[in-house]
Amino acid sequence: MNLKTFAIALGAISGLVGDAQAQAADTMRVRGTVVGLAGSTLTVKDREGRTDAIMLTQGWKISGVARASATDIKQGDFLGIASVSKADGGSGALEVVIFPAALKGTGEGDRPWDLQPNSRMTNGTVADVTEIDGRTVTLTYDNGQKKQISIPQATPVVTFAPATPADLKPGAVVFVNARHGGNGMLTSGRVVVGTNGVVPPM
Repeated sequence: MNLKTFAIALGAISGLVGDAQAQAADTMRVRGTVVGLAGSTLTVKDREGRTDAIMLTQGWKISGVARASATDIKQGDFLGIASVSKADGGSGALEVVIFPAALKGTGEGDRPWDLQPNSRMTNGTVADVTEIDGRTVTLTYDNGQKKQISIPQATPVVTFAPATPADLKPGAVVFVNARHGGNGMLTSGRVVVGTNGVVPPM
């Protein structure tokens, strides 16, 4: 892998997760498929069928995702897990991102998420891994921990990979953390795109 390309991808991911921490009212997570890319305007059809035009800011970054496995997870890894609480205690993972070592600590913490109703995003270090109907992990983060997050075998597990603007083809699945600009238009400096059949699960 070209080290320069991978470094650029890591920079994109670092900024993406940093943006994900922002809880400002003007922040909007866009999940959907590419309609088209014209100059610096990315048009996306979201999950509700709405078409959003997103102005990509100067120097915008792009990254992809690559398939991983829950069996890759080990103590000391840094993960991002979207989950929901279970009636019998603990949480059930909706998706898992395994961060490269260079990004350990990025976006650390626990916060509300909008992947599903009542879901939360937890970025933290794996303190414990057990095998209970699939993998179950405990994540620690600054001033807290989240125990017993179960990762069923069907849970999407990914890591980050390089991508280029050429991957923003019509129909490609994207995740964009956007904000409403002063003129009301959505703007973003980063895009995560699905490649090689792997889609952003976050």
